[in-house]
This record gives sequence, structure tokens and C-alpha cells, in this order.
Amino acid sequence: MFDEAMHTPRGKNGRAPDVFTIGGWVPMREYGQDEPVDFAIVGTGAGGGTLACRLAELGFSVVAFDAGAWWRPLEEFASDETHQAKLYWTEERICDGDDPLQLGSNNSGRAVGGSTVHFAMVSLRFRPEWFKSRTLLGYGADWPLDWREMWRYYTEVEEALKISGPVRYPWGPPRPRYPYRAHELNAAALVLARGAEALGIDWTPTPLATLSAPRGRAHPCVYRGFCVSGCATNAKQSALVTWIPRAVAAGAEIRDLAMVGRIDVGSDDRVTGVEYCREGRWQFQRARNVVVAGYAIETPRLLLMSATSRFPEGLANRSGLVGKNLMVQANQAAWGIMDDEIRWYKGPPSLALTEHWNYEDKGKDFFGGYCYMSQGPLPHVWAYVQAGRGLWGEALHEEMSKYNHQAGLKMVGETLPQERNRVTLAEEKDALGLPIARVTHSLCENDKRLIGHALDYMTDALVAAGAKEVWRQLDDTCHLNGTARMGDDPRTSVVDADCRSWDIPNLWICDGSVFPTVGGVNPSLTIQAIACRTAERIAAMRGRGEL
Repeated sequence: MFDEAMHTPRGKNGRAPDVFTIGGWVPMREYGQDEPVDFAIVGTGAGGGTLACRLAELGFSVVAFDAGAWWRPLEEFASDETHQAKLYWTEERICDGDDPLQLGSNNSGRAVGGSTVHFAMVSLRFRPEWFKSRTLLGYGADWPLDWREMWRYYTEVEEALKISGPVRYPWGPPRPRYPYRAHELNAAALVLARGAEALGIDWTPTPLATLSAPRGRAHPCVYRGFCVSGCATNAKQSALVTWIPRAVAAGAEIRDLAMVGRIDVGSDDRVTGVEYCREGRWQFQRARNVVVAGYAIETPRLLLMSATSRFPEGLANRSGLVGKNLMVQANQAAWGIMDDEIRWYKGPPSLALTEHWNYEDKGKDFFGGYCYMSQGPLPHVWAYVQAGRGLWGEALHEEMSKYNHQAGLKMVGETLPQERNRVTLAEEKDALGLPIARVTHSLCENDKRLIGHALDYMTDALVAAGAKEVWRQLDDTCHLNGTARMGDDPRTSVVDADCRSWDIPNLWICDGSVFPTVGGVNPSLTIQAIACRTAERIAAMRGRGEL
């Protein structure tokens, strides 16, 4: 098992960086562009970074591309929320629909490691029934995967990330004990606990991908609270400090600051490599297989931009579903003032949670589920939230004076897949001359009922915990999924259960875009589990001579 990197240097002047692993400093291999690699992977986040690691460890030659930089957290991350905006994908996108999305820091990243560099580290398994939600629960679409198989890959990822979690998790089938102990609860988490107990439901310390004890040369979390701005201590177990160093040690090359703009297809209807812009010029990398792992907006954008005369609607799109069934997760909140000091910024933002309404199906007027968590936004973010309420000047100053007594509960809620929610190409172009993504989103009535139920329940929980001046934040979303769903029928899905395109046998998609349904939990653990499974399935295909 390789230790996480203490440094993850960016490549400079075209030179490959060295990466620290448990065995010491390892120089990163560089593959020639005319040398066809086994796999070119577009994106290095939870899907692409994990897959690059596992494929390299299984003996495949791998080059992984990322449009963002390869940062060194210990040297290049600042305790400054504005400065750390460099981690977010803030390229222009056009958003429309009845409920247009706000995109950026809450749901997309632009760096080696992708969104995991600034994610909140919440690491939850899907409820088993969600993998067959259409058959068992009457909504959504069935996954072509069995939850029992996924349980094994969840365990693999939890061990790789050294997830810190409780001894007994209250919901779902039995599971192994988490590798590291749960983090100590802060006052914000205790507010959630009091409210849950008053309402008679279970709660638990949150399973988190940040260290609660030393791991090799990496020390545990110091509870400085800048988790979603990029951890400057490497306690956060992002893809940047876990999967990427292992990938490099196994022989993979990571090309940062490389924007892939097209996947090329040969006359035999097989992909031949990728075109990418790096250091101001367009280049080409030959590959026997291409994996798209750019997440739910950039993945369909690249597939649509790669259209040919043989695939006029874009690659992997004979079903017509590329870009459709975009799903966000509801992220509304309830906030209140406590008599006691809370100082909710101390520690990771979500140290306690309840999944009661993910597993309880009675008493609902909606399909799907949600969990909710304690919160700890930093002052800059909290001031922005208050400005969104129309507070400014003296009114904003007065509200911010209550900051240390503030508490909140925030949901992660399931929305339903709808074909009208989609990613398409706009006529407008970006700085590289590539079409900008148009993101169309509307809530359905079921989504609105779920959000209403959660807001009512979180409000009751806060009041039961002793909160005053309770108010609701109505307009937030998080976590993008869908747009290239997996399935067992090429007419109704984009990829099969192994994340392999139905249309082009050496084209793969491996990220949150393959989700048929989104569930009521943060998706990163499931994305990484799918990537581990896909790597093993690819290795098995090689053994059978099917690649």
C-alpha cells in the first residue's frame, strides 16, 4: 500500500514532476505522443484518478489528462477562500431552464484530483435498494449492478482513503469497521445530535475522507476548517494525495494544464486517441482506448464535440441520451441562532449526519431520499449567503456579529432523472474556440416535495435543539451526476455495466455521469468504487482477449 503524497508537484516547462510515495521520490514516466498507450484518460478526479491508478497497477500503460494544474497543497494552498477559487471550474457556461443551476465551487473542480481537492470529504455508501430503485422502490431507473458486488468495492475505497467513521453505522447491511476512528464532534455536530434525539431518529458521526490519526508522514486533521477551499496539510484524502501518487508509482503519466477538445475516431469506428491543448498548442496522443472522466458537464460536452460523419450526434450517442438525465442533488438548509457559542468553523464542515429519510419510506409524499448534516461555513461564505438574503451594510454587519452562535443543517437530496435536464452545445465559443456547454435544469414536482419535506424536518430539528431565529435557504444545489447513464440495454443507456460505450468498443466513460439515479448521499465514494470495479473488469477482458 503506497503512502499518500506529501508533495504533488506540477509539471513545469514540459518536465515530468517527481512524486513522493512510501518508497521515496519516484520520477514520473513520460510517454511519447506517437507511442500508443493502452489508455488515455480525460480527467483525474474521483473517476479518472482512481481508474488511472488501478489500471496502471494492473499493468496497463496510462496517460491521464487534466485541464487544471497539479498543485502542491503544502506550498501552494492558502488559508484564503478567494485565493483558493483557483481550484474550481469557473469557465463560462450557459445555464437555463425553470431552475437554472449555479455552477462552480459547489459542484466542479479544475485541478489534478478534480473536485476531490475541494470536496467536503463525506464518504457514504448508496442504500442497497437504490441500485434497483425502479424495481424495488417504484421510481427512477435500475442500475445494471448488484449492491453486494458494490459493497466489496466500497470497502476497497474506504481502506484506500482510510475513511474515519463510527464503530457502528446505524443504517443498511453490516459493513466492515471503518479504517480510522471517527473524528471528535464539534458544537455544530452536537446541535444535530440533540435535534435528532429530540425527534426520535438515529444520527452518527460522519464518515469522512480526512485523517483522524497519523498515516505515514501525513498527520491527522488539525480542524482548521478550510476543507472546501483545499486542505493545506494533506490530511484530506483526495485523489490528489491518494490515487494519483499510486498511479505515478505504477508507471502512469499525468499531464496537467491539458484541455482535451476532441476524441478522434478511425475508419474502423474505433477511437484512436485524443486532441488536447497544452502550452498554447494543439497536440495529439495516440491511444488504444480512451476513457472520458470529465464529470457530468464536461463529459457529454467532449462526446458531443467529437462528432463525426459516422457519429453525427456525438460519440457514444446512438441512444440519443448523451447529455440527458442530468441530475443535481438538492442542498437546501435551515439555519438558526443558539444561546451557546458554537464556533461552527472549527473542524470539517459536516461532522454529524442522519440518513433517516434515506432508509425510511413511510411518511413520505415523494420518491427518493435525503440525508442532512451539520454545517460550518467559513465567514466569507456565510457573508455571501447573507448577502443573498438581501442583507447589506449595517444589516449585514449585525447579522455577521451572530456568526459564532450560528448553527445549521443542510441536506443532500435525491432528484429524479429527467431527459429535459440536459447538457448541449451552445453556439458561443470559449477561449480555445470550443463550444460552450449549455446546461438546462428544472425541478419536477417530486423534487419540490422532497425539498419541502426536508426543510420542514430540518427546521423542526433545529427548533428541538434550541435554535432561535430559524430561517431557510431555498436555492442551493450540489453534486452533478447523470448525462451518460449506464444500463443493460443500448437503446436506453450510453454505457454498459463496465462503463464501456455500447457504440464504440474502445471508448469508456467512468465518472458520475454514468449514474442512472443519484441517491440521497454524496457521490464520490460510489464514483471511486465504480472506477475500481471498471479496472478489474477491463483486466478480466484483457485476460479473455476481448480488449
